[in-house]
Amino acid sequence: MLWRRAFSTTAAKRHLTAKKWDALIIGAGHNGLVASAYLARAGLSVAVLERRHVIGGAAVTEEIIPGFKFTRCSYLYGLFRPSIARELELTRHGLKLLKPLASSFTPCLDGRYLLLGLNQEQDHLEISKFSKRDADAYTSYENQLHRFQKFVDFVLDSRTPETFPWEHSSIYDGLRNKWHKSAFWARCLQQVLSLGQKDMVEFVDLLLSPTSKYLNKRFESDILKGTLAVEAIVGSMVSIHNSGSGYVLLHHVMGEVDGDHNIWSHVEGGMGSVSLAISNAAKEAGVHIVTNAEVSQVMIGDTGIVNGVCLADGTQVHSSVVLSNATPYKTFMELVPQDFLPSDFLHAIKNSDYSSGTTKINVAVDRLPQFQCCKSSNPEVGPQHTASIRIGTESMGEIDTACQEAWNGLPSRRPVMEMTIPSSLDNTISPPGKHVVSLFTQYTPYKPSDGSWEDPKYRESYARRCFNLIDEYAPGFSSSVIGYDMLAPPDLEREIGLTGGNVFHGAMGLDSLFLMRPVKGWSGNRTPVRGLYMCGSGSHPGGGVMGAPGRNAAHIVLEDVQKRSH
Repeated sequence: MLWRRAFSTTAAKRHLTAKKWDALIIGAGHNGLVASAYLARAGLSVAVLERRHVIGGAAVTEEIIPGFKFTRCSYLYGLFRPSIARELELTRHGLKLLKPLASSFTPCLDGRYLLLGLNQEQDHLEISKFSKRDADAYTSYENQLHRFQKFVDFVLDSRTPETFPWEHSSIYDGLRNKWHKSAFWARCLQQVLSLGQKDMVEFVDLLLSPTSKYLNKRFESDILKGTLAVEAIVGSMVSIHNSGSGYVLLHHVMGEVDGDHNIWSHVEGGMGSVSLAISNAAKEAGVHIVTNAEVSQVMIGDTGIVNGVCLADGTQVHSSVVLSNATPYKTFMELVPQDFLPSDFLHAIKNSDYSSGTTKINVAVDRLPQFQCCKSSNPEVGPQHTASIRIGTESMGEIDTACQEAWNGLPSRRPVMEMTIPSSLDNTISPPGKHVVSLFTQYTPYKPSDGSWEDPKYRESYARRCFNLIDEYAPGFSSSVIGYDMLAPPDLEREIGLTGGNVFHGAMGLDSLFLMRPVKGWSGNRTPVRGLYMCGSGSHPGGGVMGAPGRNAAHIVLEDVQKRSH
């Protein structure tokens, strides 16, 4: 794909050193690209520096096996803030979403299955196959989560009411900061009042409860609870029995496409097309994007203010504003000279939770998987193929066992898998009749106690374990595999730059969100180094292909630039 390399030429690098930029961005992940577009639209000269040969970070499409284009890390579109998509006109810049025919499909070994998301009436019929009581309770469960979502949307789209050190502000800035905080908490109170006391108590219950407790109180059928519980553990090493894991259940309804909720879409061309559309908007605004440009250090002057970055090849690029789309650990432990950072801040960054239980396997197959429970010999795409397919989630007990094994240092014997088949809707990513299958698998420790991810045989044994498990539900899957690409936690760290292999740039527990992200006291994108800002998923509101951290950072940079110019 030519667009991968179109940003990287000798002339492009020469252009970097020809002037002092208004802003430099480390990393062309989707948040860095979003930040660059907003900054350039405001009139700043902006350059984006990407270590790899391809833009997109974790939202990237790569042709690893000839003819098959894999979305290597992220895999579904739903969290991206609709306001950003509108403001950057991503549809005009090439973004094309492909809505699934159903939202989730959970096959059972006993020949039954649960297919959700066709419509409300069909959901009721599907759940009734397992429990009439659950079918009646499910509608109120979804409606309640939708009410909670309005409050969460408010938080996601707001900047944190952070108080920054006084030495960085004039009296006027301090007063403006107080007004911003007061306005936020007033709007927050308004949202709480609109929820009402009953729903607010329920919301707190959801935030603090273990997923298992929250679901057990509402439902009786194992398959429905298992299907829903998966939402709470994606990308983490968290157990469904952990307090606070219930919050992530909100992701069940947070997927939004064209105003429709609980929709997680595929993207034509893979998730790299999201990054490409953002980069098109950024380039239209004048952003200069350079690939194969690894930043080795953030340069800081004697006054403690940023004055640019140094690339791995020794090239110095100058700017008094630098935004880092790298993880907080990578930024502060590796790129910033630590003499300029407070010891308590460094200690907090170093001890943040970057653990991950995720291994992503992208598979090229020569035919569409056929699930035994559907009892269909029709080779055509059905609703189940377009949905998020849940493997190994027939009960919460299965999920818990998989987690306990990983906590003991072993990759799960029967991994929990979210399987998607993007080629069921997108004919641009695989040859005719063949398909791309994405497996988001858990749980896999970063350092297993029974082997090493560096050992090809060990890697192969885990991949085969996943394929064999799918065979139990879709016989013949293993024999359909043409080839695959596998990213275990150390691979995600090395290739994509995700510390610890954590796809969210750090854990998404309640102790790592909002005013605590990335660490307490520094949640507002600014950092202890003047002129250095965080714009990636390690910032509020967190991980997923959301775009909000990038937009928040851009707005704060523009405020600070405006203050300096007066």
